Amino acid sequence: MGTGGGRNPVRVGNLLTAAVPALAERMLEQAIRREWAQTAGPEAARRSRPRALRQGTLDVSVDNSPWLQELTLRSAAIVAALRKRHGSAVIGVRFALGRGDTDVAAGSSRAATEAPERRLTVEEARIVDAVAGQMPDPALASSLKRLVTKDFLARGERRAPAAPERQ
Repeated sequence: MGTGGGRNPVRVGNLLTAAVPALAERMLEQAIRREWAQTAGPEAARRSRPRALRQGTLDVSVDNSPWLQELTLRSAAIVAALRKRHGSAVIGVRFALGRGDTDVAAGSSRAATEAPERRLTVEEARIVDAVAGQMPDPALASSLKRLVTKDFLARGERRAPAAPERQ
């Protein structure tokens, strides 16, 4: 099957980006997401996820502080690897804390292999509310509520301690 008129075949992606230039950056984002494990390394890829490419800077979400530090220190090498794979379209990378598996467009392979996110039990939620209810300042109570909730979730399946006594 020929293409008619002696023309060479053209990739669909090239046709789309020529017709809609804004797609070029989106397609590059997808390519970076697909190749993230090869670019950043398998261990770093388990702890991070590319979010968006904006004006040549790749925003990457990292799931904890130690890996944020590690990847920040390795950012020059990561930018070099991205430039080697994708040319001059990527000029920098910015790492920030955040869950790496919440972006559906990034692919569901990570979410499919992990256990479902744990939620507070009824007893734990009651304890959180009781602890936060002791604070007269609403902003401080809200912060305390988030902190205690994160503590319960970080502990996993350990039993919740008894509710604190009101004074």
